[in-house]
Amino acid sequence: MKKLVLVALLTLTLITQSDAHCEVPCGIYGDRTRIDMLYEHTATIEKAMKQIAALAGKTDALSLNQKVRWIVTKEEHAKKVQHIVTQYFMTQRVKPKKANYVPQLKHLHGCLLAAMKCKQTVDAANAKALRAHIDGFAGVYFDQKDLEHIRSHHGKHAEAKPAKQAPAKPAKK
Repeated sequence: MKKLVLVALLTLTLITQSDAHCEVPCGIYGDRTRIDMLYEHTATIEKAMKQIAALAGKTDALSLNQKVRWIVTKEEHAKKVQHIVTQYFMTQRVKPKKANYVPQLKHLHGCLLAAMKCKQTVDAANAKALRAHIDGFAGVYFDQKDLEHIRSHHGKHAEAKPAKQAPAKPAKK
């Protein structure tokens, strides 16, 4: 019986964790894909905010149901932004000894704060700030070729411009 319970718990744990990056340096996940996901989550947050505003003041059951669904959607996508920023970029990709470390961290921190504010409000300025920090991070993280790829997928929604590379810190001897 103990083995059955243990197997069931292990299976449940694996199923609930299957959408998370495994944090093993496998090379399967791509940085450009993660940025694409951040832009898509931001677009969903923006749409949710607009739908919530459109439903404001309506008290019929269907409108209330839809408003709750949009609020949950906004919350889920803001959490996904926070997850990608922390679990992918901050813990695995942004390295202290690489160029532009501090500007990258500033923009990632800005993403986290803006995503938190998107969860707390329906102020479109917070979604705009989130998008601006994604743009800023992309500009200091990616090279010109990657930025062109990002713009080709997100058009006017991606305003990331390449940053001047900070000089690399000399290696400690």
